[in-house]
Amino acid sequence: VETVTVSVGGKPVTLPRGETAAAALVAAGEAVGRTTPVTGAPRGPYCMMGVCFDCLVMIDGAPNRQACMIEIREGMRIDRQDGARRLGG
Repeated sequence: VETVTVSVGGKPVTLPRGETAAAALVAAGEAVGRTTPVTGAPRGPYCMMGVCFDCLVMIDGAPNRQACMIEIREGMRIDRQDGARRLGG
């Protein structure tokens, strides 16, 4: 089985090719991928099929990426997203 190594919160995680960024969060033991903008409530992968949007994370520095819908690739950086995304450059 061909594997891919990604970084989840700075921790290397190796998974089979074809897995999602949400699967990488779970494999890394990260239950929380983001906090909500209003209350700061923790959210993490839930439906795993693109419906609930609870799995939003930062991927390679880009905010609001739906982790359950994105296939991992070698060297990908997956980081927690806290609160609302920042606007502007």
